[in-house]
Amino acid sequence: MTDQKQAADFNEDEKKIIEDMITGDPEDMTIFGVSRRQFLKQLAVITGGFAAAQYIGPDELFAAPSVLAPGTIPINSIENGVNASFNVNGAPVALEVDSRMTLLDSLREKLQLTGTKKGCDHGQCGACTVIIDGNRVLSCLTLTACCQGKNVTTIEGLAKNNQLHPMQTAFIKHDGFQCGYCTPGQICSAVALMDEAKKGEASYLTENIREKPVSVQLSDDEIRERMSGNICRCGAYPNIIAAIKEVHSGKEAAQNWQFA
Repeated sequence: MTDQKQAADFNEDEKKIIEDMITGDPEDMTIFGVSRRQFLKQLAVITGGFAAAQYIGPDELFAAPSVLAPGTIPINSIENGVNASFNVNGAPVALEVDSRMTLLDSLREKLQLTGTKKGCDHGQCGACTVIIDGNRVLSCLTLTACCQGKNVTTIEGLAKNNQLHPMQTAFIKHDGFQCGYCTPGQICSAVALMDEAKKGEASYLTENIREKPVSVQLSDDEIRERMSGNICRCGAYPNIIAAIKEVHSGKEAAQNWQFA
């Protein structure tokens, strides 16, 4: 197809748009020159745009995009929708969500409880740890639909009557965090760890799992093992251990800050 045949296929308005997009002297457009290749690329984009415009009315083409209010999703846009009713920090909630939506996303996007952090989103870092019926779980690997009728506690629900949870106070005292991103998961995991120790639940370090002690006295090694699923990229592990040990023993532990 010749250039004259291509030009004849456009009306005057389309030719004007093409002329505005072309840079450089038209006389420099040789068959093998860079200017011609640039022209052909622009021509392809314009041709595709005109073709699409034939199927879209002018009102739809130039209308302002619709904006949804934050946190609202049209019901008809939810695929495989399910209803889930459970308690979050002592308050009942009822959600209609996609059956594949995780508890982490529901907490952050549906309930605006953004204290629970999305770290790796693969169950490897522990930043999203919350407590369900007294047990610590990874909310990024827990489906919202599986929480039906359960009690969920997040970092926002640990403080009572404007009083910090003892674990939160200990983390502050012992400087158990730096950037703070992993801290909500660390604290929730540590709180649940206290109940695990009281119940005598075994860990990898338990010598005889057939013996079920009434409670477990948490040594530094026990705390390290039981908290190994919570990663702190800042490396505040010694301070985290000190905070947990103080809450577990009920005895004030000396601060062990080490400065370079």
